[in-house]
Amino acid sequence: MTPGQRRPIAIAIHGGAGTIDPAAMTAEKEAAYKTALQHAARCGYGVLSGGGTSMDAVEAAVRVLEDSPLFNAGRGSVFNAEGYHEMDAAMMQGIDLRAGAVAGVQNVKNPVGLARLVMERSNHVLISGRGAFEFAHHNKVPLEDDAYFFDQFRHDQWVEVRGSDAVRLDHSTGDKKFGTVGAVALDVHGNLAAATSTGGMTNKRWGRIGDSPVIGAGTYANNETCAISCTGNGEAFLRAVAAHDVHALMAYKGLSLKEAVRVVVHEKLPPLDGEGGLIAVDRDGRVVLDFNCPGMYRAKIDEAGEEVAIFR
Repeated sequence: MTPGQRRPIAIAIHGGAGTIDPAAMTAEKEAAYKTALQHAARCGYGVLSGGGTSMDAVEAAVRVLEDSPLFNAGRGSVFNAEGYHEMDAAMMQGIDLRAGAVAGVQNVKNPVGLARLVMERSNHVLISGRGAFEFAHHNKVPLEDDAYFFDQFRHDQWVEVRGSDAVRLDHSTGDKKFGTVGAVALDVHGNLAAATSTGGMTNKRWGRIGDSPVIGAGTYANNETCAISCTGNGEAFLRAVAAHDVHALMAYKGLSLKEAVRVVVHEKLPPLDGEGGLIAVDRDGRVVLDFNCPGMYRAKIDEAGEEVAIFR
């Protein structure tokens, strides 16, 4: 970088990936999704363009998606087997590899904010369940009652499989859409960050936790390489340690971000039934949005401009 040259900034977000049927997507619904994605990306980019940190940017973007009932995170979270909402979230900063995460939390309005507090106000990385709720209460995190999280469409989904061993990954045709949300960003200071948030699977049992709050599986950031947020079949992403694997391919094999993402998404995940995708940004501001399924709700703003898309 030459003296006086401005450092690049970039942000990318996702709102889930999977078998998204174009025939079932009305013009109104598509417009609603794209508007929400664009709003989230612009909120995050506004932080970056004002000189703010990548951590503030990804948190701002994910909060917008958590507040929307369109996505399986925060307000739009699906119902578990008992008819409640159990949410997971994680944040990580690339400058020092500090991270915070929560799993199985209930009634927390914005789990991504709670994950950040775990990083900043505790000596832990991941806390769960009742303990995470007590931590939220201790830190005066905004809470909402069950009615805030109730969505009729989500409830109808759950009623269809209630009392069975079936789980649903979200609300698209064929039960193959993954509504996890996430964001990655590079700020003007050269620091990377990633955040991911989800309501998990409809009708999930036994406190099931997916990849989203697990550092290295669904969320990862390292200033030496990239920041990653994943969405898809969580069990496969856990087994593949997908987010960290992108970093490792760059750090140890010298692959570009685009090639590292391609290897993980299209070679390593499919044999594990790892349907889904991920968003990534490297330390030079290059953004990659890739998936191995028909669609991924996504948006990005970087030096090349703005993009909002669902299908290929």
